[in-house]
Amino acid sequence: MRPHRAELLDLRMVLLLVLLTFVLPTRSRAESFSSTASFDQRLIADVVSTALTFMAPRILEPESTAQLAVWGLRGLNTLDSRLVATATQQTLTLNLSGKLLLSMKLPGNDSSAWGEAVAALARAGWDNSEPVRHAGATGVIGAFFDELFNHLDPYSRYASPREASEEQIRRNGRAGVGLDIGTIGRNFVVRAILPASPAAKTDIKPGDILSAIDGLSLDDADLNAVSALLAGPEDSPVEVSVRTQNRPMRQIELRRAILTPPTVFASRDHDLLVLRITGFARNTAESLGGELVRGLAGPKPPKAVVLDLRGNRGGLLQQAVAVAELLLPSGLLASTAGRDPAARHEFHAAGTDLTHGLPLILLVDGRTASAAEVLAAALSDQHRAVVVGSATLGKGLVQTILPLPDGGALILTWSRVLAPLGWPLQALGVMPQVCTSLGEDNLHRQLAELAQGRQPMQRAVSRNRDARPPLLPAEVLEIRNACPASEGRDSDMMAAKFLLDTPQAYDAALIRAPVAP
Repeated sequence: MRPHRAELLDLRMVLLLVLLTFVLPTRSRAESFSSTASFDQRLIADVVSTALTFMAPRILEPESTAQLAVWGLRGLNTLDSRLVATATQQTLTLNLSGKLLLSMKLPGNDSSAWGEAVAALARAGWDNSEPVRHAGATGVIGAFFDELFNHLDPYSRYASPREASEEQIRRNGRAGVGLDIGTIGRNFVVRAILPASPAAKTDIKPGDILSAIDGLSLDDADLNAVSALLAGPEDSPVEVSVRTQNRPMRQIELRRAILTPPTVFASRDHDLLVLRITGFARNTAESLGGELVRGLAGPKPPKAVVLDLRGNRGGLLQQAVAVAELLLPSGLLASTAGRDPAARHEFHAAGTDLTHGLPLILLVDGRTASAAEVLAAALSDQHRAVVVGSATLGKGLVQTILPLPDGGALILTWSRVLAPLGWPLQALGVMPQVCTSLGEDNLHRQLAELAQGRQPMQRAVSRNRDARPPLLPAEVLEIRNACPASEGRDSDMMAAKFLLDTPQAYDAALIRAPVAP
C-alpha cells in the first residue's frame, strides 16, 4: 500500500525536527568558539607563571625562564602546524602561515610576564586557528607542557586535572570499605575482604550477597555502580544490606577509610621466608615489619630471608628507606642531590634489624625501578644482602609535585639519587652480585666459582660502584652489558637457594667493601 500524502508530510516534518536537533547544537558549539568567555586566558597565564616560577630554580640542569617558556610555546605549532612562535633578542611574535598575528616586547626572565605573554599568544592562536579553538585552554596548557618537557628529563611531566586526581588516589589510597565485589548470576557477591579495612571488622564473609547500599536496591545496578556507591569521602558512613545463606538479611553500617592495596606478600619455601614487595605505598614498611615478625616466630623459624623485588616499579622513597631500616640497623642508605637545597638529603638507618642478621637475598630484574632500586642499592652497598638477577631499570631521579591553578599538577624532577658508595642510580641501575641473565651455563659457572670463594662479578660490580655522574651513554651501556636487563626467571630463586645453602658462596657474593659514613 502506498503512503498517503499527509503521512509523507508528517514524515518530512519528523526528519526536519531530527536534523534540527543535530544541527542546532553544532551551530551553538561553533558560535561558542568565537566567544571570549569560552577561552580562559587568565587561567593560562596563572598556570604558566606558577609553573615557571617553580621550575626555574629546581630543574636539574639550569635553564632560563625565557628558554623554558619558548620551548613551551612550540606547543602551539603542534596544535596547528601553521602557527609559529618566534623569540628574538627583543621581540616575541606569533605568525600563521607567514602572516603576523601578534608581536610584543620580549618579557625578559620574569615568570609572571612570561605567563601573560604565553596566554596572549594562545589567545591570538584561538582567534585565528580552528585546531586551537578545538583544543581550548586545556589543550593549550597540555601542549605547552608537552613541548617544554621534551627538552628535560623523561620523568618530568604535566598531569591534567583528571590525571592529577587519579594519581593522588593511587598515592594515598581510595576511601572505601574494603569489599571486593563480583557477580554470580544477577547477585553481587563478596569475593574478598581487604585486611585491616572497615569491612574486616564486621561479620561480613566472602560469599555473602550484597542486596542494597544506603537503602538503594542493587537489582538493576551494574558492578561499576556498586563500586561507586561503596566509595566516598573518608570517614563518611555507608549502610550495606547483606544476605548470608541460612541467615536473615542484616544491615551493617560502615565508615569509609583510605584503603591502600596490599604491597607485601609472604610465603614459606622450606627454610626460606620469601617476601614479595610489589610497590612502595604508604603502609609497605609497616606490612613488611608485620610479616617479618610473624614469619620469624614459631618453633621452626626460617634460616634466611628472600626479598623479591622483581617487577617492582617503585613508589614512595621514604617507604623504601623505612624498609631498609627494618633490615639494617645503621649506616647510610642513600642521598639525593639537586640544585634546590630542599632537594638534598641523606638517609641514614636508625632502626632495628628484625631478622637479627639472617642471610638476605634480593631478587631483581630489568623492571625493578626507582624506590625498589634504592632499597637494593642500600642493602648491597652496605654488604647486608646479595642481589641476584639482572641489571635493574635505572630510574634514579626524584620528582616533586606542584598543584597548579587549573587543578592539574606539575611532576618535576628535582634531584638525583646516589647509592651509599656515591654512584648514581639513574641510567646505571643496580648491578647484581649474581647475574642470571647471561644464560644457564654462565650462571652455573658463577655459582661454582662462588663456592670456591671467588667472585666472578667483582669487576662488573666494582665498576658500577665506582661510576660518578655525569656518565656518557656509551659508558653506561658498557657497564650494564656485564649483566643485561631481563625479566625475572626461575633461575633467580634457584641461585638464591644455592647461595643460602652454601655459606662460602654467599659470603663471597657479598663483595664486602668499606662504605662511606
